[in-house]
Amino acid sequence: MTAVDTPTEVLARAREQVLDNGVGLSQTDILTVLQLPDEHLEELLALAHEVRLRWCGPEVEVEGIISLKTGGCPEDCHFCSQSGQFTSPVRTAWLDVPSLVEAAKQTAKTGATEFCIVAAVRGPDKRLMAQVAEGVKAIKDAVDINVACSLGMLTQAQVDELVAIGVHRYNHNLETARSHFDQVVTTHSWEERWETLRMVAAAGMEVCCGGIIGMGETVEQRAEFAAQLAELAPDEVPMNFLNPRPGTPFGDLPVLEGSEALKTIAAFRLAMPHTILRFAGGRELTLGDLGARQGMLGGINAVIVGNYLTTLGRPAESDIDLLTELRMPIKALSATL
Repeated sequence: MTAVDTPTEVLARAREQVLDNGVGLSQTDILTVLQLPDEHLEELLALAHEVRLRWCGPEVEVEGIISLKTGGCPEDCHFCSQSGQFTSPVRTAWLDVPSLVEAAKQTAKTGATEFCIVAAVRGPDKRLMAQVAEGVKAIKDAVDINVACSLGMLTQAQVDELVAIGVHRYNHNLETARSHFDQVVTTHSWEERWETLRMVAAAGMEVCCGGIIGMGETVEQRAEFAAQLAELAPDEVPMNFLNPRPGTPFGDLPVLEGSEALKTIAAFRLAMPHTILRFAGGRELTLGDLGARQGMLGGINAVIVGNYLTTLGRPAESDIDLLTELRMPIKALSATL
């Protein structure tokens, strides 16, 4: 019979491999970390925080997001209230370019260096690409901020166009482990998403790719997902926690336990020591104010401020005040260019 590592042995190995040498944990070790008893949570978070400081530094990157096209999406992502296939109370709406510019200005006032334009689509058509191009130009003319986009699956020509107009980073989430994906989405495949991410990386845009924790996946699949993201080596991983939306297939799923969310944050940091790990949707419901503090001291080094696409977030001022209280400097724009 093979001996099972004790929690102390697991954390000691993680300290040597990740903290000392900057090498992320294997899928097997990620799973072991996720299965640590709760009494080791404080020690785990402290180690993840040390790893973040050692390999990413003390700065926190702040980002705001805005929905250019809301609702009416043809895909059936089971967590998403913007799908046109569900009865959720989100209706199709478009935002005009002046509104995009104003949102970017307000985001910059918080100290944010990133502003992400999001559209609820399978992939952009010519109309959407034209409006994105107009919006990116108008934002760059009006405010000093990096512009990112999240427009679904792309063709090579669309990737090239986004590079040409100066999009800094592209977000396209894998959402969950490959083995669980068909339980979350049936209208397209995990591999289609991976192909878009491959093209984005090859074109020189920064890659932003994460997902949502708490969509009925097993702990083993959570570890699988972390390992698959580590293989992709994205520049940024947004960590969302399911906020069950009425009218969606996942509307009745339970909210993830706070301790499980914090273990997942720490495990993802130990899997990807050099990556921007961003607090994103659902953290308010899953973790609350105390959990947000623990997450910031447990491996997180970026945050979305303000509201999300269809759900409310924390007020931007609350997050900025927390960073100030924790003596975590906000990353300057000049450092991201």
